Amino acid sequence: MARRKGFSCLLNKIEQGDLLVVTKLDRLGRDAIDVSMTVEKLSGMGIKVHCLVPGGVDLTSSAGKMTMNVINAVVQFERDLLIERTQAGLARARAKGRKPGRPMVLSPDQRQEVRDRLDGGETVSAIARAMQTSRQTIMQARDEGC
Repeated sequence: MARRKGFSCLLNKIEQGDLLVVTKLDRLGRDAIDVSMTVEKLSGMGIKVHCLVPGGVDLTSSAGKMTMNVINAVVQFERDLLIERTQAGLARARAKGRKPGRPMVLSPDQRQEVRDRLDGGETVSAIARAMQTSRQTIMQARDEGC
């Protein structure tokens, strides 16, 4: 909560007895625990928190806390499923021999040429200009040989 500059600014301006209205729960935090801690902190400061998406619920009330916990559980479940599906997809791709990420710009022979030219004393910038590529690509080829 404190790492978000805009939210920290809001906390400096909001006072006891104020009402904070958010459109969705995910506007209050990064995950279920963060949202719960934020609402608890605001409640402790005497600030009511209303969320519009589940129907205008006061999250600081008993019913609101229960609603928030149910919604947070569903959101966390969806995030966990997304992570699981992503990991499974990456594992399938690796099993098929696919390498994740962007394809290499330079061929293996070109990468060896980069290392040879660097060993010969040429600068990264000079090689990048000669090979019409970025300095980063040259540095990746250099570091690959280590």
